[in-house]
Amino acid sequence: MMTREEYIESLRKLNLQVYFMGKKIDNPVDHPVIRPSLNSLAMTYELAQHDEYKELMTAKSHLTGKTINRFCHIHQNTTDLMNKVKMQRLLGQKTASCFQRCVGMDAFNAIYSTTYDMDQELGTEYHKRFVKYLEMVQERDLVVDGAMTDPKGDRNLSLHNNPTQISTFVLWRCAKMVLWCAELRRIKQVP
Repeated sequence: MMTREEYIESLRKLNLQVYFMGKKIDNPVDHPVIRPSLNSLAMTYELAQHDEYKELMTAKSHLTGKTINRFCHIHQNTTDLMNKVKMQRLLGQKTASCFQRCVGMDAFNAIYSTTYDMDQELGTEYHKRFVKYLEMVQERDLVVDGAMTDPKGDRNLSLHNNPTQISTFVLWRCAKMVLWCAELRRIKQVP
């Protein structure tokens, strides 16, 4: 697993093209507006190295048997889910900020079970390919992030006068519920 310092150095090696407030930033890693967010994310690496937090911050990969950062882990049981919540609370206490990895972890877990179901039903190989990608992410201890959005339609209209907003709201809520139910179903199937 990477250390905090290794993570930050890995960012320095990237050929990032970052613009902020219309201006190109030559060194985004040390930029005063970006750095606090980067520090919060780096805390996910730092705490995984501390013996007192290893139970919360790390897990054993069901794919490789190796110890990995919990943010790269597929939940296997209710203990994993409880440790995930405790880990998030710990990081919230330590950073007082978003630490950028939660949505990626949740997406990984949803994609893992969804691709498995798809392959069973459709005869595809999405799950096999996803597992190969997941193993690479676990091995390299990469940050996988996601994005959340709340589309609004015409923001000048209130909800009851905005059919685009109503249908989009229902669509997003249903999609989130489907992902949550798929994850619960998968967890219940774990022996």
